Formats: sequence, C-alpha cells, structure tokens
Amino acid sequence: MEITLSKILLQIRHQEDKVSSQMMRTSEEAYEMTIFLREMLCSVKSSVLQTGFKDEQQEVDFFKNIKPEILGKLIYYNKVFRIETTCPVSNGKMYYAYFENELKNLKSEYKDSICNTDFYKYYRAGRTDRDHTYFRLGQINYHDGLNSGVFEIDLNFSTYYDNRVAHIIANELLYNYLLTKINPEENPEMVLISGDANMDISWTNSQNALIELIYAIYASNSVSYGKIGIKKLALIFQVLFQTPLNDIHHAFHRMKTRSGSRTAFLDQLKNSLEEYMDKDL
Repeated sequence: MEITLSKILLQIRHQEDKVSSQMMRTSEEAYEMTIFLREMLCSVKSSVLQTGFKDEQQEVDFFKNIKPEILGKLIYYNKVFRIETTCPVSNGKMYYAYFENELKNLKSEYKDSICNTDFYKYYRAGRTDRDHTYFRLGQINYHDGLNSGVFEIDLNFSTYYDNRVAHIIANELLYNYLLTKINPEENPEMVLISGDANMDISWTNSQNALIELIYAIYASNSVSYGKIGIKKLALIFQVLFQTPLNDIHHAFHRMKTRSGSRTAFLDQLKNSLEEYMDKDL
C-alpha cells in the first residue's frame, strides 16, 4: 500500500480524537499517542525497507513530509509525557513557574540549534532546490559540520534532515502546549478546575442533550474548521455552562444505539426554532 501524507494525517487525527474522547489526563493521552506513533513509525519503516521508492520524487516527499510528520508528533507527545509526569504540583505559583521554565528552555534550544541554521532558513522559505540533497538517502555531507546526532541515526531510514524537520514540527507543537499551560484563560480545563467561569450561565437541559449538541458541532467542523478535538470542545462547553460532564465517549455510543431518534435533542431544537420563526410571521 502506498504511503501518502493524507493517509498518515488521517490516521493520526483519528487516533488523537479517539484518545481525546476518553477524557484521560494529559499525561495518559500523551503516553497513548507515543505508543501509537512509535508503532506507526516502525510499520512505515518496515514498509519502506521492503519496497523502497519508485522514484526520486517519492523518496523526497517521504523524508521531507511524511516521516517528519510521524516523528515530529512522536517527539512532541513523548516530551509532553515527560513534562507532565515530572511536574511537582498541580496548580499554584510553582506550577506556572515550572511550565514557564520549560518554555524558556524550549526557546533557548530553538535559538541555539535551530533557527540560525542554513537548513532552517531553507525549510522556512519553502525552497525545493536542494531537496535532492537534504531528503535523499546517502547524501549526507559530513563537511557541513552536522550535529553529532547524525552518527546515531539509521542511514537506511534517515537522511538526517528529516529528523531536523521533525524537531521543528515538535517544537512548534510544544510551544503552543506550553503557552496554554502558562495562560489559563486559553486553557478551558484550567478555568474549569479553578471555578472562575461565569456563574450566571447554566445548562438547564440534560447532560445527554449537551453531549449531543457538542458532538453535532464537532462532526460538522463548525469550530476552528474542525481542528479542535472533541475533548477540548467538551471542556469549553463545561466551562461556559458550569456543567461537568461524565464519560462523553460512552454517552455518545449509547446515543448511537438508542431506540427512536438518535438525535432527539437536535430534532427538538429544529422544531423549537421553526415554531419560534412562525411566531414572527
């Protein structure tokens, strides 16, 4: 089976949604994704070693786009797991200081070993003129004074620069993750825990009705063009309405098999809106 970027992204997104829907702690989610991506990388490696590439362009595409997407996410989730499991407290000044220090270290790494390199400038500029050198096997030039990590990679499955792209992807994801941790107002989970949300707004229908609404919004890609996970979307509604939800994943699956209409609340919304419209006629 041909390995394409779209298929890889779809598989990763599907697994992220599946893990997110289980409402686990961040460390547990990161661990599950680390295991999944590690297995995916091993599977892709086995396929590549067995079949190779049909032409130069396919090889370049794999090492420039496909492998870095898997490896970048793998590096990211592994770092999140390590950060979460070594955090000394769950809240307070020490908590925020911990994540601020992690962000400081990330910025220092970015400045010292990534952003000032010729390759980084090449990659960020969207250039392709040296792709045949950067993203094909056996093209490593040791006269370039590469990072010593070049001696630890599998030369049958890495061009060295695919690892560089993976680290760029991982660092961008990690940067956004750390910002969310440091700025609680951008993190629905922390707002919910702190209880600082507006207490004047409450959900007065059933939990199942709210879960049905959340999944409908999620399935329609109506928020952030569908780039927001179901867990985060659910947390936003919990914060907005000060209504803690239990296991939304299992509640949703019960809805799929219930007798009668599977979209009872959405049907009710439609009827209520139409009746309200008719009053203005």
